[in-house]
Amino acid sequence: MRQHSVIHTPKQSDYEELTQVWEASVRATHDFLPDSYIELLRNLVLTRYLDAVMLICTKDPRQRITGFAGVAAGKIEMLFIDPDHRGKGLGKQLLRYALEHLNADQLDVNEQNPQALGFYFKQGFEVIGRSEHDGMGQPYPLLHMRLRQAQQRTRNG
Repeated sequence: MRQHSVIHTPKQSDYEELTQVWEASVRATHDFLPDSYIELLRNLVLTRYLDAVMLICTKDPRQRITGFAGVAAGKIEMLFIDPDHRGKGLGKQLLRYALEHLNADQLDVNEQNPQALGFYFKQGFEVIGRSEHDGMGQPYPLLHMRLRQAQQRTRNG
C-alpha cells in the first residue's frame, strides 16, 4: 500500500535517527561496501554530511522517521528509505518534493546499486557522466544523473 505522508523538516535532534535509517538502508542495498567503510561513512553522515544539506523526511504514524533526502546546490546528495518502508512510494514522494520545491534535478548513484539505478531511471533520470571513484576517493564508481529535459518541461509546464 502506498503511503502518502507529510514531508517534514528534521531537526538536529533527529540526526541520530536519520543516521540509523541511513545505515539500515545502506546495509540493505549496498552489499558491495565493506563493513569498515560503512562505519566510517556512518560517522561522517552523523557529524558532517547531514549538516551540509537541506533535509526533508517522512515519518510513520508514531512519528518515527521512515525515509529522508538531503539537497544542496540543486543536487540530491542523499535519499534513503528505511528497509521496512521500501516499496511504499516514500522515495518517489521525497524525490518529487526535492524536484518541485528544492529545485534539485541532479544526483549521483553508486553504479553497483542496481535497485537505486532502476528507481532513478523509472523516475525519469538519465546518466550524464561517470566517476571511477566515490566522493571519498574509493573505487566505488558513481553515475552522475540528471532529470531528462522532457521530464523537466512536463514538471514546469
